[in-house]
Amino acid sequence: MSTSSRIAIVGVGNVGATAAYSLMLRGLFAEIVLIDHAPERAAAEATDIADANAISQPVRIWAGDYADVRDASILVITAGAATKDGEPRTAIAGKSAVIVRDCVRQAMDAGFNGILVVASNPADAMTQVAQATSGLSPERVIGTGTLLDSNRFRKRIADQLAIAPGAVEALVLGEHGDSEVMAYSTVRIGGMDLDGYLGEQGFDRAAIAHDVMRAGYTISDGKGYTSFGVATAITRICEAIHRDERVILPVATMLRGQYGIDGIYLSLPCLIGAGGVLRVLTPALTTDEQSALLASADVLRQTIEAVY
Repeated sequence: MSTSSRIAIVGVGNVGATAAYSLMLRGLFAEIVLIDHAPERAAAEATDIADANAISQPVRIWAGDYADVRDASILVITAGAATKDGEPRTAIAGKSAVIVRDCVRQAMDAGFNGILVVASNPADAMTQVAQATSGLSPERVIGTGTLLDSNRFRKRIADQLAIAPGAVEALVLGEHGDSEVMAYSTVRIGGMDLDGYLGEQGFDRAAIAHDVMRAGYTISDGKGYTSFGVATAITRICEAIHRDERVILPVATMLRGQYGIDGIYLSLPCLIGAGGVLRVLTPALTTDEQSALLASADVLRQTIEAVY
């Protein structure tokens, strides 16, 4: 496995470019290489970010090609098809799978041997496609999964309670998509569960769940795409890997019997470090939450079957 301080991003659209900018600001890597099927776009984004880097921490940023991924410790895949007119992420699975397979094959042919982080939509299915194509162990192929959704969940809860998001622990599990599971049983505020914290205070769980699930669509309807939230999630995962943080993050990983689910990528809380996913955790869920998680796995299984 590579231990270099180089990260490569394949797909320099709105998400890839924003992720590169975020990574530059964090100063995590000495080198950031951008790769895109449109080299002129990659070159323009690299130049723009490098100009901003002139007043930030020193980082070498350039537009490269697949030969440059051999020396990267992490490869981020954001390339894929785009959703249109509010269609679900799963609707573009077939088109995205063709793109992701091609990107991963070229990276592996170039000698890549690090950690793959996949953000292409639909994220869970495309992570599974990337793992199968790469031949890397599942622990080394991670999807952004529900990390962004969990951040949204925490923020919506915090907003309704008028407290800081950092005071809230909460997980969204399963698919990064319409079948995702708002695991209210995982909510903790100062060590208290949600009901204990609320007391007699009112709380609209259904409204929060709907808002979190529809957030991506709402943002896309307003500006045509999403970028900042998912780019921040990408950066956080890469940081945890690069620094061997051994932090718990809800990301997409291959399940091996957890909750009776096997052979499917979906999100559960995972211990993340230099080797990728070091452990998959199984919080105590309610019966309804477990049923919803199984239903989410079925959705993802159908999506995967449709692209093979």
